[in-house]
Amino acid sequence: MSDQEPPITDKTPAPTPGPALRPVRGAARCAVAALGLAALAWVARAVWHIRLALTGQPASGPPDQGGGTHRPLTALEDSYHLVSSVGAAVTVVCALVFLNWLDRVRDNARALSGTEPRYGSLWLLLGWIVPVVNLWIPRGIVADAHRSVFPDRPLPAVVNWWWGLWLVGLAGGMGLLYADSTDEVIARAYTDVLPLLAADAVIVAAAGTAALMIRTLTTAQQQRLDEAAGTAA
Repeated sequence: MSDQEPPITDKTPAPTPGPALRPVRGAARCAVAALGLAALAWVARAVWHIRLALTGQPASGPPDQGGGTHRPLTALEDSYHLVSSVGAAVTVVCALVFLNWLDRVRDNARALSGTEPRYGSLWLLLGWIVPVVNLWIPRGIVADAHRSVFPDRPLPAVVNWWWGLWLVGLAGGMGLLYADSTDEVIARAYTDVLPLLAADAVIVAAAGTAALMIRTLTTAQQQRLDEAAGTAA
C-alpha cells in the first residue's frame, strides 16, 4: 500500500472575465458620416422651401384643396415630395447608426467603470419616442456613459449644445414638419416660409453639434480603451 499523498487540486474558481470592450471608432465614423448626410438632406429641404416661396402658390391654390380633394402637383411640388422622402429615409438611417454608436459607448462605459447604467437597454430606443421623458432621457444616456468613465471630468459642453438645439428643433419646427403632410408643408412654404427655414437651420446645427459630440466622446473613451488594452497586455 503506497504512502504517497494524492496531489492537491486547486479548486479556486477561475476569475470571471469582465464584459468585452467593443470597438467604437468605426461606429463613430459611420455616425458622423450619417449625420453629415442628414444635414445635407435638411439643407436640400431648405433650398426647396425657398424655391417654393419664390415661385409662389399657383392660382389653383394649395395642393390639398380640402374635403379629400388634391389638385395635380406642379413639377416643383412633385420634386419636393422626392426630396422630402429621401430626407426622411436618410434621417431613419442616421438614427439607427447613431443608436449603434451610443449602444457601443454605453456598453464600454459599463465595462470600464464596472457600474450599471442608470437607464436600461430598452431606453436606448424608448427614450426618444415616449412623450415627456424624451425631453431628458437621451441626453441622460449620453451623459451617464461619459461620467461613469470620467467621474472627475466635467461633461463636455457640446453635449448640452447638441441637446439644446435638438429640443429647439423638436419644439419649434421639426415636430410640426413630421406632423403635417408633405402637401401641408408645401402650403406653409407658400404662405409663411420663415418658420420652416428657421427649423431647417436648427436641425442642421443640431446635426453638426451631434457630430462634434460623437468625435469628442469617442476620442475620450478610446483613450481609456487603449489604456485598458495596454494594461491587459
